[in-house]
Amino acid sequence: MRAFYAVIAAMWIAAPAAAEVSLRDTAALKAFLAGDTPCCVIDARPAAARKRAPLADTLAYRKDLKINPTGVVVVIADTDARALEVGELLAAGSKAQEVYAVKGGITTWNAASVSSLFKTRPKSFVIPKNTCEQGTPLQELRIK
Repeated sequence: MRAFYAVIAAMWIAAPAAAEVSLRDTAALKAFLAGDTPCCVIDARPAAARKRAPLADTLAYRKDLKINPTGVVVVIADTDARALEVGELLAAGSKAQEVYAVKGGITTWNAASVSSLFKTRPKSFVIPKNTCEQGTPLQELRIK
């Protein structure tokens, strides 16, 4: 009997803890996206909302969804409560280390992701006369 309890205790200790699910606002998402950390974005909005305003590079949530994330899982839904609910379900059913529920849904996500794109844009680029020619470029654009 003692061996049985030892095996149960070892399995309980070795079992991975469920990921922490936290509600993230625009500022927190901007900071996260600026860090270039890999993430898996789950769109938990209803099908009609996904069709009306599609989000690129997201995975549509469904009850039987199985994921094996290598980074943070980000959940976007119509309400904060739904984002947290789906986040908890994904945390319990995957090896995710962290799950971010987007506070404010698609509006927050768009605000955070668009601003992160502008942070990483080049400060200038050159339009050459011809790709084979050397010398003075045709035009040089400088962004301030």
